[in-house]
Amino acid sequence: MKTAQHFFYQNDTLTVDGVPLDKLAMQYGTPLYVYSKAALTEHFRQYADVCKQFETDDIHSLVCYSVKSNSNLAILNILGREGAGFDIVSGGELLRVIAAGCDSRKVIFSGVGKTASEIRLALEHDILCFNVESFAELRRINRIAAEMGKKARVSFRVNPNVDPKTHPYISTGLKENKFGIPYEEALAGYEEAARMPHIEVTGIDCHIGSQLLDDAPLLEALDKLIDLFDQLAQKGIELKHIDIGGGIGITYDNEIPVAISDYLTRIFGKITTWKNAKYPGQSISMMFEPGRSISGNAGLLLTQVQYLKTNSDKNFAIVDAAMNDLMRPSLYESWHTVLPVVKRQTETKTYDIVGPICESGDWLARQRTLSIETDDLLAIMSAGAYGMAMSSNYNTRGRAAEILIDDKKAYLIRKRERPEELYALETIIS
Repeated sequence: MKTAQHFFYQNDTLTVDGVPLDKLAMQYGTPLYVYSKAALTEHFRQYADVCKQFETDDIHSLVCYSVKSNSNLAILNILGREGAGFDIVSGGELLRVIAAGCDSRKVIFSGVGKTASEIRLALEHDILCFNVESFAELRRINRIAAEMGKKARVSFRVNPNVDPKTHPYISTGLKENKFGIPYEEALAGYEEAARMPHIEVTGIDCHIGSQLLDDAPLLEALDKLIDLFDQLAQKGIELKHIDIGGGIGITYDNEIPVAISDYLTRIFGKITTWKNAKYPGQSISMMFEPGRSISGNAGLLLTQVQYLKTNSDKNFAIVDAAMNDLMRPSLYESWHTVLPVVKRQTETKTYDIVGPICESGDWLARQRTLSIETDDLLAIMSAGAYGMAMSSNYNTRGRAAEILIDDKKAYLIRKRERPEELYALETIIS
Protein backbone atom coordinates (compact mmCIF):
# COMPACT_ATOMS: atom_id res chain seq x y z
CA MET A 1 0.00 0.00 0.00
CA LYS A 2 1.20 3.49 -0.82
CA THR A 3 0.70 5.90 2.06
CA ALA A 4 -2.35 8.00 1.34
CA GLN A 5 -2.16 11.77 1.23
CA HIS A 6 -3.48 11.95 4.79
CA PHE A 7 -0.83 9.55 6.19
CA PHE A 8 2.66 10.68 5.29
CA TYR A 9 6.20 11.07 6.62
CA GLN A 10 7.63 14.40 7.75
CA ASN A 11 11.30 14.35 8.77
CA ASP A 12 11.16 10.53 8.84
CA THR A 13 8.20 10.50 11.26
CA LEU A 14 4.79 9.18 10.16
CA THR A 15 1.99 11.71 10.60
CA VAL A 16 -1.78 11.87 10.25
CA ASP A 17 -2.67 15.08 8.45
CA GLY A 18 0.61 16.50 9.73
CA VAL A 19 0.20 15.37 13.37
CA PRO A 20 3.16 13.12 14.41
CA LEU A 21 2.08 9.70 15.60
CA ASP A 22 4.85 9.44 18.18
CA LYS A 23 3.45 12.51 19.95
CA LEU A 24 -0.01 10.91 20.00
CA ALA A 25 1.42 7.69 21.47
CA MET A 26 3.20 9.66 24.16
CA GLN A 27 0.01 11.52 25.11
CA TYR A 28 -2.63 8.78 24.77
CA GLY A 29 -0.73 5.50 24.97
CA THR A 30 -1.02 2.42 22.77
CA PRO A 31 -2.74 0.51 21.25
CA LEU A 32 -4.45 3.53 19.75
CA TYR A 33 -6.83 3.97 16.83
CA VAL A 34 -6.21 7.21 14.94
CA TYR A 35 -8.57 8.60 12.29
CA SER A 36 -8.36 11.47 9.83
CA LYS A 37 -11.54 13.53 9.62
CA ALA A 38 -10.37 14.95 6.30
CA ALA A 39 -9.96 11.46 4.82
CA LEU A 40 -13.33 10.35 6.17
CA THR A 41 -15.24 13.26 4.64
CA GLU A 42 -13.27 13.05 1.41
CA HIS A 43 -14.24 9.39 0.98
CA PHE A 44 -17.91 10.11 1.70
CA ARG A 45 -17.96 12.97 -0.79
CA GLN A 46 -16.63 10.66 -3.49
CA TYR A 47 -20.08 9.09 -3.31
CA ALA A 48 -22.20 12.12 -2.49
CA ASP A 49 -20.74 14.45 -5.11
CA VAL A 50 -21.21 12.00 -7.99
CA CYS A 51 -24.74 11.20 -6.83
CA LYS A 52 -25.58 14.91 -6.93
CA GLN A 53 -24.38 15.13 -10.53
CA PHE A 54 -27.00 12.60 -11.60
CA GLU A 55 -29.92 13.88 -9.55
CA THR A 56 -32.91 15.17 -11.50
CA ASP A 57 -36.50 16.03 -10.63
CA ASP A 58 -37.35 12.32 -10.63
CA ILE A 59 -34.02 10.57 -9.91
CA HIS A 60 -32.82 10.95 -6.33
CA SER A 61 -30.20 9.26 -4.17
CA LEU A 62 -29.16 8.58 -0.59
CA VAL A 63 -25.75 7.37 0.56
CA CYS A 64 -26.35 5.26 3.68
CA TYR A 65 -23.11 4.70 5.58
CA SER A 66 -22.76 1.14 6.88
CA VAL A 67 -22.57 1.65 10.64
CA LYS A 68 -21.05 -1.77 11.31
CA SER A 69 -17.78 -0.76 9.65
CA ASN A 70 -17.02 1.91 12.28
CA SER A 71 -19.71 2.97 14.72
CA ASN A 72 -17.97 5.60 16.86
CA LEU A 73 -20.38 8.44 17.65
CA ALA A 74 -17.97 11.08 16.37
CA ILE A 75 -17.66 9.27 13.02
CA LEU A 76 -21.45 8.98 12.71
CA ASN A 77 -21.96 12.62 13.64
CA ILE A 78 -19.47 13.82 11.03
CA LEU A 79 -21.11 11.76 8.29
CA GLY A 80 -24.60 12.77 9.40
CA ARG A 81 -23.63 16.41 9.06
CA GLU A 82 -22.35 15.60 5.58
CA GLY A 83 -25.87 14.40 4.67
CA ALA A 84 -25.41 10.65 5.06
CA GLY A 85 -28.15 8.18 5.76
CA PHE A 86 -27.26 5.05 7.72
CA ASP A 87 -27.44 1.30 7.12
CA ILE A 88 -27.82 -0.53 10.45
CA VAL A 89 -27.96 -4.19 11.45
CA SER A 90 -29.08 -3.97 15.10
CA GLY A 91 -31.16 -1.94 17.50
CA GLY A 92 -27.95 -0.91 19.23
CA GLU A 93 -26.68 0.64 16.02
CA LEU A 94 -29.96 2.58 15.68
CA LEU A 95 -29.47 3.96 19.19
CA ARG A 96 -25.91 4.92 18.24
CA VAL A 97 -27.17 6.85 15.21
CA ILE A 98 -29.67 8.69 17.39
CA ALA A 99 -27.09 9.36 20.13
CA ALA A 100 -24.80 10.82 17.48
CA GLY A 101 -27.49 13.41 16.68
CA CYS A 102 -28.40 11.93 13.30
CA ASP A 103 -31.81 11.51 11.66
CA SER A 104 -33.48 8.14 12.30
CA ARG A 105 -35.73 8.80 9.30
CA LYS A 106 -32.66 8.30 7.08
CA VAL A 107 -31.96 4.82 8.50
CA ILE A 108 -32.39 1.53 6.66
CA PHE A 109 -32.40 -1.62 8.81
CA SER A 110 -30.71 -4.71 7.35
CA GLY A 111 -29.82 -8.04 8.94
CA VAL A 112 -31.28 -11.54 9.03
CA GLY A 113 -32.20 -11.76 12.70
CA LYS A 114 -34.16 -8.65 13.71
CA THR A 115 -35.79 -9.27 17.09
CA ALA A 116 -39.28 -8.14 18.06
CA SER A 117 -37.85 -5.49 20.39
CA GLU A 118 -35.56 -4.16 17.63
CA ILE A 119 -38.49 -3.93 15.21
CA ARG A 120 -40.53 -2.02 17.79
CA LEU A 121 -37.63 0.34 18.43
CA ALA A 122 -37.23 1.02 14.72
CA LEU A 123 -40.95 1.68 14.27
CA GLU A 124 -40.97 4.02 17.27
CA HIS A 125 -38.24 6.06 15.62
CA ASP A 126 -39.90 6.04 12.19
CA ILE A 127 -36.94 4.64 10.27
CA LEU A 128 -36.88 5.00 6.51
CA CYS A 129 -37.13 1.31 5.65
CA PHE A 130 -36.65 -2.29 6.78
CA ASN A 131 -34.59 -4.42 4.41
CA VAL A 132 -36.58 -7.65 4.87
CA GLU A 133 -34.55 -10.87 4.59
CA SER A 134 -37.18 -13.61 5.07
CA PHE A 135 -40.93 -14.17 4.86
CA ALA A 136 -40.99 -14.93 8.59
CA GLU A 137 -39.47 -11.52 9.26
CA LEU A 138 -42.00 -9.82 6.97
CA ARG A 139 -44.89 -11.39 8.90
CA ARG A 140 -43.36 -10.43 12.23
CA ILE A 141 -42.97 -6.80 11.12
CA ASN A 142 -46.59 -6.69 9.94
CA ARG A 143 -47.82 -8.12 13.25
CA ILE A 144 -45.80 -5.71 15.39
CA ALA A 145 -46.76 -2.72 13.23
CA ALA A 146 -50.43 -3.72 13.70
CA GLU A 147 -49.96 -3.89 17.47
CA MET A 148 -48.46 -0.39 17.42
CA GLY A 149 -51.03 1.06 15.03
CA LYS A 150 -48.32 1.84 12.47
CA LYS A 151 -47.44 1.01 8.89
CA ALA A 152 -43.91 -0.29 8.27
CA ARG A 153 -42.02 0.68 5.13
CA VAL A 154 -40.21 -2.34 3.72
CA SER A 155 -37.85 -3.31 0.96
CA PHE A 156 -36.91 -6.90 0.14
CA ARG A 157 -33.25 -7.78 0.28
CA VAL A 158 -33.15 -10.04 -2.75
CA ASN A 159 -30.42 -12.63 -3.08
CA PRO A 160 -29.56 -12.50 -6.80
CA ASN A 161 -27.15 -15.48 -6.75
CA VAL A 162 -24.31 -13.39 -8.16
CA ASP A 163 -20.73 -14.36 -7.33
CA PRO A 164 -18.90 -11.27 -5.99
CA LYS A 165 -15.51 -13.03 -6.33
CA THR A 166 -14.37 -12.03 -2.85
CA HIS A 167 -13.44 -13.80 0.40
CA PRO A 168 -16.10 -16.45 1.23
CA TYR A 169 -16.65 -14.97 4.71
CA ILE A 170 -17.73 -11.63 3.17
CA SER A 171 -19.66 -13.03 0.20
CA THR A 172 -23.38 -12.49 0.78
CA GLY A 173 -25.18 -12.81 -2.57
CA LEU A 174 -24.99 -16.52 -3.38
CA LYS A 175 -27.67 -19.17 -2.78
CA GLU A 176 -25.64 -20.82 -0.03
CA ASN A 177 -25.40 -17.56 1.96
CA LYS A 178 -27.82 -16.86 4.82
CA PHE A 179 -28.72 -13.40 3.54
CA GLY A 180 -31.73 -12.19 1.63
CA ILE A 181 -34.75 -13.72 -0.08
CA PRO A 182 -34.02 -16.02 -3.05
CA TYR A 183 -34.55 -14.21 -6.34
CA GLU A 184 -36.97 -16.87 -7.56
CA GLU A 185 -39.22 -16.38 -4.50
CA ALA A 186 -39.16 -12.59 -4.35
CA LEU A 187 -42.12 -11.94 -6.67
CA ALA A 188 -44.49 -14.03 -4.57
CA GLY A 189 -43.12 -12.40 -1.45
CA TYR A 190 -43.83 -8.92 -2.74
CA GLU A 191 -47.37 -9.95 -3.64
CA GLU A 192 -47.89 -11.20 -0.09
CA ALA A 193 -46.41 -8.00 1.35
CA ALA A 194 -48.65 -5.84 -0.84
CA ARG A 195 -51.71 -7.51 0.71
CA MET A 196 -50.61 -6.86 4.29
CA PRO A 197 -52.50 -3.98 5.93
CA HIS A 198 -49.57 -2.72 8.00
CA ILE A 199 -46.85 -2.97 5.36
CA GLU A 200 -45.92 -0.34 2.80
CA VAL A 201 -43.76 -1.79 0.04
CA THR A 202 -41.26 0.89 -0.95
CA GLY A 203 -38.21 -0.65 -2.59
CA ILE A 204 -35.88 -3.46 -3.55
CA ASP A 205 -32.41 -4.13 -2.18
CA CYS A 206 -29.40 -6.39 -2.56
CA HIS A 207 -25.92 -6.62 -1.09
CA ILE A 208 -23.72 -9.28 -2.66
CA GLY A 209 -20.49 -8.95 -0.68
CA SER A 210 -17.65 -6.80 0.53
CA GLN A 211 -14.17 -5.76 -0.67
CA LEU A 212 -15.18 -5.95 -4.35
CA LEU A 213 -12.46 -4.66 -6.65
CA ASP A 214 -14.55 -4.95 -9.83
CA ASP A 215 -18.06 -3.53 -10.21
CA ALA A 216 -19.14 -6.08 -12.85
CA PRO A 217 -20.90 -8.31 -10.26
CA LEU A 218 -22.74 -5.27 -8.88
CA LEU A 219 -23.91 -4.27 -12.35
CA GLU A 220 -25.04 -7.85 -12.95
CA ALA A 221 -27.00 -7.77 -9.69
CA LEU A 222 -28.55 -4.42 -10.67
CA ASP A 223 -29.81 -5.95 -13.93
CA LYS A 224 -31.63 -8.59 -11.88
CA LEU A 225 -33.16 -5.97 -9.59
CA ILE A 226 -34.36 -3.97 -12.60
CA ASP A 227 -35.94 -7.07 -14.12
CA LEU A 228 -37.78 -7.79 -10.87
CA PHE A 229 -38.83 -4.12 -10.61
CA ASP A 230 -40.44 -4.48 -14.06
CA GLN A 231 -42.24 -7.69 -13.11
CA LEU A 232 -43.64 -6.01 -10.01
CA ALA A 233 -44.77 -2.98 -11.98
CA GLN A 234 -46.73 -5.27 -14.31
CA LYS A 235 -48.57 -6.58 -11.25
CA GLY A 236 -49.36 -3.07 -10.01
CA ILE A 237 -46.69 -2.99 -7.28
CA GLU A 238 -44.85 0.29 -7.73
CA LEU A 239 -41.48 0.61 -6.01
CA LYS A 240 -39.94 3.91 -4.97
CA HIS A 241 -36.30 3.00 -4.55
CA ILE A 242 -33.54 0.61 -5.60
CA ASP A 243 -30.78 -0.15 -3.11
CA ILE A 244 -27.68 -1.72 -4.66
CA GLY A 245 -25.94 -2.16 -1.28
CA GLY A 246 -22.26 -1.52 -0.68
CA GLY A 247 -19.13 -3.57 -1.13
CA ILE A 248 -16.63 -1.47 -3.09
CA GLY A 249 -13.16 -2.41 -1.87
CA ILE A 250 -10.14 -0.43 -0.78
CA THR A 251 -6.39 -0.72 -1.21
CA TYR A 252 -4.79 -2.67 1.63
CA ASP A 253 -1.65 -3.71 -0.25
CA ASN A 254 -1.48 -3.46 -4.03
CA GLU A 255 -5.17 -3.91 -4.92
CA ILE A 256 -6.65 -1.52 -7.48
CA PRO A 257 -10.37 -1.19 -6.71
CA VAL A 258 -12.75 0.29 -9.23
CA ALA A 259 -12.94 4.08 -8.94
CA ILE A 260 -16.10 5.08 -7.11
CA SER A 261 -16.85 7.77 -9.70
CA ASP A 262 -16.63 5.22 -12.54
CA TYR A 263 -18.80 2.73 -10.67
CA LEU A 264 -21.50 5.29 -9.86
CA THR A 265 -21.44 6.67 -13.39
CA ARG A 266 -22.15 3.20 -14.78
CA ILE A 267 -24.92 2.63 -12.21
CA PHE A 268 -26.68 5.91 -12.93
CA GLY A 269 -26.17 5.52 -16.67
CA LYS A 270 -27.99 2.19 -16.57
CA ILE A 271 -30.74 3.53 -14.28
CA THR A 272 -31.31 6.70 -16.30
CA THR A 273 -31.60 4.88 -19.64
CA TRP A 274 -33.97 2.27 -18.21
CA LYS A 275 -36.16 4.68 -16.27
CA ASN A 276 -36.53 7.19 -19.09
CA ALA A 277 -37.55 4.41 -21.45
CA LYS A 278 -40.05 2.66 -19.17
CA TYR A 279 -41.04 5.03 -16.36
CA PRO A 280 -40.76 8.63 -17.55
CA GLY A 281 -41.85 11.04 -14.87
CA GLN A 282 -41.91 8.40 -12.13
CA SER A 283 -39.73 9.29 -9.15
CA ILE A 284 -37.09 6.70 -8.23
CA SER A 285 -34.39 6.93 -5.57
CA MET A 286 -31.07 5.11 -5.69
CA MET A 287 -29.56 4.00 -2.39
CA PHE A 288 -26.04 2.89 -1.59
CA GLU A 289 -24.61 1.27 1.58
CA PRO A 290 -20.84 1.94 1.60
CA GLY A 291 -18.83 1.30 4.74
CA ARG A 292 -15.25 0.11 4.24
CA SER A 293 -14.68 2.44 1.28
CA ILE A 294 -15.50 5.43 3.52
CA SER A 295 -13.84 4.54 6.83
CA GLY A 296 -11.25 1.87 5.96
CA ASN A 297 -8.42 4.06 4.73
CA ALA A 298 -9.35 6.90 7.07
CA GLY A 299 -7.75 5.20 10.08
CA LEU A 300 -4.82 3.21 11.45
CA LEU A 301 -3.92 1.25 14.57
CA LEU A 302 -0.87 2.48 16.46
CA THR A 303 1.06 -0.10 18.49
CA GLN A 304 4.39 -0.36 20.32
CA VAL A 305 7.01 -3.12 20.08
CA GLN A 306 7.44 -4.84 23.45
CA TYR A 307 10.00 -7.48 22.55
CA LEU A 308 11.99 -8.73 19.58
CA LYS A 309 12.35 -12.50 19.67
CA THR A 310 14.00 -15.15 17.48
CA ASN A 311 12.93 -18.81 17.41
CA SER A 312 15.43 -20.69 15.27
CA ASP A 313 15.20 -18.85 11.94
CA LYS A 314 11.90 -17.04 12.72
CA ASN A 315 11.82 -13.43 13.95
CA PHE A 316 8.91 -12.05 15.95
CA ALA A 317 8.04 -8.49 16.85
CA ILE A 318 5.77 -8.81 19.87
CA VAL A 319 3.61 -5.70 20.10
CA ASP A 320 1.00 -4.44 22.56
CA ALA A 321 -1.87 -4.63 20.04
CA ALA A 322 -3.47 -8.02 19.51
CA MET A 323 -6.20 -9.97 17.77
CA ASN A 324 -8.73 -8.50 20.21
CA ASP A 325 -7.82 -5.03 18.88
CA LEU A 326 -7.73 -5.96 15.18
CA MET A 327 -9.48 -9.23 14.33
CA ARG A 328 -9.25 -9.12 10.54
CA PRO A 329 -5.85 -10.87 10.12
CA SER A 330 -6.85 -13.77 12.40
CA LEU A 331 -10.37 -14.01 10.97
CA TYR A 332 -9.73 -13.50 7.25
CA GLU A 333 -5.93 -13.83 7.00
CA SER A 334 -6.14 -10.29 5.70
CA TRP A 335 -3.23 -8.03 4.84
CA HIS A 336 -2.54 -4.73 6.57
CA THR A 337 0.50 -2.69 5.63
CA VAL A 338 2.83 -2.12 8.61
CA LEU A 339 4.87 1.08 8.71
CA PRO A 340 7.46 2.21 11.26
CA VAL A 341 6.41 5.46 12.88
CA VAL A 342 10.03 6.66 12.93
CA LYS A 343 12.25 5.46 10.09
CA ARG A 344 15.57 3.88 11.04
CA GLN A 345 18.59 3.55 8.77
CA THR A 346 19.75 0.28 10.34
CA GLU A 347 19.75 -3.37 9.32
CA THR A 348 16.39 -4.81 8.27
CA LYS A 349 14.99 -8.18 9.23
CA THR A 350 11.86 -10.11 8.34
CA TYR A 351 9.36 -10.26 11.20
CA ASP A 352 5.99 -11.68 12.07
CA ILE A 353 4.09 -8.98 13.97
CA VAL A 354 2.30 -10.76 16.82
CA GLY A 355 0.35 -9.80 19.93
CA PRO A 356 0.46 -10.96 23.57
CA ILE A 357 -2.76 -13.03 23.52
CA CYS A 358 -2.45 -16.74 24.27
CA GLU A 359 -3.50 -17.94 20.81
CA SER A 360 -1.32 -18.96 17.87
CA GLY A 361 -3.79 -17.06 15.72
CA ASP A 362 -2.85 -13.80 17.45
CA TRP A 363 -0.96 -12.13 14.66
CA LEU A 364 -1.33 -8.80 12.84
CA ALA A 365 1.11 -9.28 9.95
CA ARG A 366 3.49 -11.93 8.65
CA GLN A 367 6.84 -11.81 6.91
CA ARG A 368 7.37 -8.04 6.96
CA THR A 369 10.77 -6.52 6.31
CA LEU A 370 11.41 -3.81 8.90
CA SER A 371 14.21 -1.96 10.64
CA ILE A 372 12.95 -1.81 14.23
CA GLU A 373 14.03 -2.01 17.86
CA THR A 374 12.26 -2.65 21.15
CA ASP A 375 9.90 0.22 22.12
CA ASP A 376 9.54 1.40 18.52
CA LEU A 377 6.08 2.35 17.30
CA LEU A 378 4.38 0.68 14.34
CA ALA A 379 1.33 1.81 12.38
CA ILE A 380 -1.06 -0.89 11.18
CA MET A 381 -2.60 0.82 8.18
CA SER A 382 -6.11 0.66 6.65
CA ALA A 383 -7.66 -0.14 10.03
CA GLY A 384 -10.53 2.37 10.01
CA ALA A 385 -13.14 -0.25 9.07
CA TYR A 386 -13.84 -3.47 11.00
CA GLY A 387 -11.02 -2.66 13.41
CA MET A 388 -12.39 -1.07 16.56
CA ALA A 389 -15.90 -2.16 15.58
CA MET A 390 -14.90 -5.86 15.83
CA SER A 391 -12.63 -5.54 18.85
CA SER A 392 -13.23 -7.50 22.04
CA ASN A 393 -12.08 -7.85 25.64
CA TYR A 394 -10.52 -11.29 25.23
CA ASN A 395 -7.87 -11.94 27.92
CA THR A 396 -9.51 -9.11 29.91
CA ARG A 397 -7.89 -6.55 27.67
CA GLY A 398 -9.46 -3.11 27.59
CA ARG A 399 -10.31 -1.88 24.13
CA ALA A 400 -8.10 0.81 22.64
CA ALA A 401 -8.66 4.53 22.82
CA GLU A 402 -9.71 6.33 19.63
CA ILE A 403 -8.40 9.67 18.38
CA LEU A 404 -9.74 11.88 15.59
CA ILE A 405 -7.45 14.36 13.84
CA ASP A 406 -9.23 17.50 12.63
CA ASP A 407 -7.31 20.50 11.32
CA LYS A 408 -4.08 19.31 13.01
CA LYS A 409 -5.81 18.96 16.38
CA ALA A 410 -6.24 15.63 18.16
CA TYR A 411 -9.57 14.82 19.81
CA LEU A 412 -10.14 11.87 22.13
CA ILE A 413 -13.37 10.34 20.80
CA ARG A 414 -13.27 7.19 22.94
CA LYS A 415 -11.40 6.64 26.18
CA ARG A 416 -9.31 3.55 26.77
CA GLU A 417 -11.19 0.92 28.77
CA ARG A 418 -9.94 0.18 32.29
CA PRO A 419 -9.88 -3.40 33.71
CA GLU A 420 -12.37 -2.60 36.47
CA GLU A 421 -14.87 -1.44 33.83
CA LEU A 422 -14.67 -4.85 32.16
CA TYR A 423 -15.98 -6.75 35.18
CA ALA A 424 -18.24 -4.04 36.61
CA LEU A 425 -21.38 -5.89 35.48
CA GLU A 426 -20.33 -9.20 37.02
CA THR A 427 -21.42 -10.54 40.43
CA ILE A 428 -19.90 -13.05 42.83
CA ILE A 429 -22.48 -15.36 44.44
CA SER A 430 -22.18 -16.35 48.11
